[in-house]
Amino acid sequence: MDRFDEILAKRLEGERLSVEETVELFSCDLLRLGRAADQLTRRLHPGPVRTFIVDRNVSYTNACIVDCDFCAFYRRPGDVEAYTLSMEEILGKIRELAEIGGTQVLIQGGVNPKLPLGFYLDMIRSIRREFPQIMIHSFSVVELDFLAKKERMPLKELLLQLKEAGLNSIPGGGAEILVERVRDKISAKKIDSDGWINFMRTAHEAGLRSTGTMVFGHVETLEERVLHLARLRELQDETHGFRAFIGWTLSPSGTPRMSQFRQAGGEDYLRTLAVSRLFLDNFENIQSGWLTEGVKLGQIALAFGANDMGGTLLEDKVLEPTGINASGTRKDDLIRLIREAGYVPAQRNTNYEILKVYHPN
Repeated sequence: MDRFDEILAKRLEGERLSVEETVELFSCDLLRLGRAADQLTRRLHPGPVRTFIVDRNVSYTNACIVDCDFCAFYRRPGDVEAYTLSMEEILGKIRELAEIGGTQVLIQGGVNPKLPLGFYLDMIRSIRREFPQIMIHSFSVVELDFLAKKERMPLKELLLQLKEAGLNSIPGGGAEILVERVRDKISAKKIDSDGWINFMRTAHEAGLRSTGTMVFGHVETLEERVLHLARLRELQDETHGFRAFIGWTLSPSGTPRMSQFRQAGGEDYLRTLAVSRLFLDNFENIQSGWLTEGVKLGQIALAFGANDMGGTLLEDKVLEPTGINASGTRKDDLIRLIREAGYVPAQRNTNYEILKVYHPN
């Protein structure tokens, strides 16, 4: 038995891995790593079913003051290309989602200092009133942290107002890598690591569940990836408020200041995905990042620790400027992709409850 066998056997026997052991696993044979991750996934999700959700992204504004190095989407407020959608435009996009049987909307945008709390409350109430069947899984930590500070309002009070208006849960965007050395290099104006963790803790305490995320493959070390995962695991121990973990690689295209960094490849993505399943022993769901990694790699990810293919994509304004264009991916596409990967597709809702299983004919 070599060192990797010892570490993998320890985890498969139900023990928790240390940061140091997990960093070692990045040198393990990829297929051996994937088999171990798949074993754990099958214990948590017995049977052949793998899930997806019918949702859409709505990028309501690209005006932003944060200036992240890796973002090709944002424009400074006042820029000729800066925009903010009207309420009618936002509701129109959600109407398209409702017409195809969608159940979740992910609304996110830039940090736009011109938008008051009332804009967000009116948006949520309007969606809830017109589309009660749509769960609002929306806004990022960075957007809402800025809004609380601008309104001079305690964070928990802000979150409770949003929840009362109809916000269901919060995506994990803005985490990137929860290590200050990295954040200082790529997103110095964003909320810091402790602030992101404290925001999620407060959201969970307010009854808003969320997802944990990681954007990797840029300036971080392998140890920093695992330190990021450790912060998520520690908070999950405390609050049990994360529904799922989603990791994806950075695309430097369209962002000149990031183009000096070589994009992580498919092997690195799958290795990191498998390591995440092994380390995050208190996360039930791990999502395949097919949007940034491509649908073929997204299918393979289902054998490397992921149990969910994420959502449909009617449009995406954030990644389009980087050259990634997966818009037009519909329910039938995800059903086919999951089936071709050797699994039984099932549509879920935001809470990971199965709505319909698509058994083979």
